[in-house]
Amino acid sequence: MTVFRTKAPAKLNIRLKVTGRRPNGYHELVSIMVPIDLFDDLELKRKPDGGIKLDSTGIHVPTDENNLVYRAAGSFFSRTGFREEVFIKLIKKIPVAAGMGGGSSDAAATLLALNDMWKKPLSSTKMHELAMELGADVPFFLEGKPSLASGIGEILEPLKTWPECWYVIVHPPVVVSTSWVYNNLNLKLTTGEYDYIKQILDQAPISIPQVLENDLESVTSATFPVVETIKKSLIQTGAQGALMTGSGPSVFGVFLSPDQALSAKKHLITQNLGYVFMATTWSR
Repeated sequence: MTVFRTKAPAKLNIRLKVTGRRPNGYHELVSIMVPIDLFDDLELKRKPDGGIKLDSTGIHVPTDENNLVYRAAGSFFSRTGFREEVFIKLIKKIPVAAGMGGGSSDAAATLLALNDMWKKPLSSTKMHELAMELGADVPFFLEGKPSLASGIGEILEPLKTWPECWYVIVHPPVVVSTSWVYNNLNLKLTTGEYDYIKQILDQAPISIPQVLENDLESVTSATFPVVETIKKSLIQTGAQGALMTGSGPSVFGVFLSPDQALSAKKHLITQNLGYVFMATTWSR
């Protein structure tokens, strides 16, 4: 039986500014999001006896409806009307609850794979609608390109260019709830952010240190000071800039060469601040 293999990339928020709050509780934002070559792997094949079966290895995650992969598969079959019949193996490498969108990426990869396996019954518009139902970050991973995101993250403008750079990411051993971070955000809304960041992105070359900013960082770092400790360590090892991604707690530093990044990674590993990864930008 044919096995369909695909990759689900992590992402970094190079910038994240909160610009509003909707009546339903969702926050509006403007964010630069970049996929990186840190991946979860998925293997899918048809399951002749029917049903959806999810197995997982690597970092522990649930294998039932609490996993976005399972829910994405269910949504695909419900929307298309096809009989449920898929076995999915998830090889989990992206840290969980890390601010890097691993679960959302897994869901998007599942939708894309199933749509290919069943000969593309869903248009890109329908796929986007399905992705939005699963989570605000899922549409970004359908595109899989450096993008400017607005709305609640679902309005995406792929960036024409993005500078070549490398990232060293440290994921400390603390658990941060995204909803807790947003609920504790002192909502001093950013105005004019979209126009401001568009002006910067239209410049050539783009200066990443100039755009590094995350409105959620102050909330997470106030309770988890390890965030600031990691930022300082990254700067001391030569990073052009450092920032928490998403709601955290993962922190990344930006480096101009792979040799600089590798040297920093080796140093950070000795600091025992958490899991350390090195990555560069990736696009579908």
